[in-house]
Amino acid sequence: MDSKRIHDFLKAVMANNNRPWFQEHKAEYEAVRVEWECGVAQALERIVSFDPSIGNQTVKDCVYRFYRDTRFSADKSPYKNHFGAYINAKGKKALRGGYYIHLEPDHCLLAVGNYWLPTNILTSCRNEIMANEEEWLKAVESKDFKKYFSAQEDTLDWNESWDSQQGFGLTKLKTCPSGFPRDYEYVRYLRLKDYCAWHHVDNDFFEGDRWLDEMEKIFRTAKPMMDFMNAVIDDYE
Repeated sequence: MDSKRIHDFLKAVMANNNRPWFQEHKAEYEAVRVEWECGVAQALERIVSFDPSIGNQTVKDCVYRFYRDTRFSADKSPYKNHFGAYINAKGKKALRGGYYIHLEPDHCLLAVGNYWLPTNILTSCRNEIMANEEEWLKAVESKDFKKYFSAQEDTLDWNESWDSQQGFGLTKLKTCPSGFPRDYEYVRYLRLKDYCAWHHVDNDFFEGDRWLDEMEKIFRTAKPMMDFMNAVIDDYE
């Protein structure tokens, strides 16, 4: 994947986020979109080798639109400043966890898990952690998981969390959730409102093909955590 070309285009969009400029450079957009989708196709092929559940997904199923929906946003910029793809066995809008790839100048990252869960499913996930504590800790307190996703446990602000180098849990309750024991040894995991693990990578991470090996390491590391939660979430979908 020619990630440098993609980065250069995105930087130009960030400096000229308007329709007249974009129309003049539509051919370049189409070229970098093809580059991006080729990269997503490579990622799909690699991920299915260790997670066959996503084998039904196509590139079209996974990539997000580059055009922003500005109807309910104060920011009326018509175009995004990144390319993103979410690889999930049940589609981009599913509650179950999946794999996310994000290419943005100075903000590239890989993420695994889910980003939002309703309260009833969160309660079930928390109960599952307590009922199968040993399996959960094996997934989230392994040496490799901490290497890639060591979290700032007291961070509560969503943007501040996502902007940090790596972490686990984008949003957290300030205290123990209602109905759970406050003195539980691993209450920090009950405070999570999502089970998203993310890891930022350098701008040149996606260049060429070698990134696929590192992506696989990162995604494989977080997969046991995601599988643990998906076993609960799938009962609701």
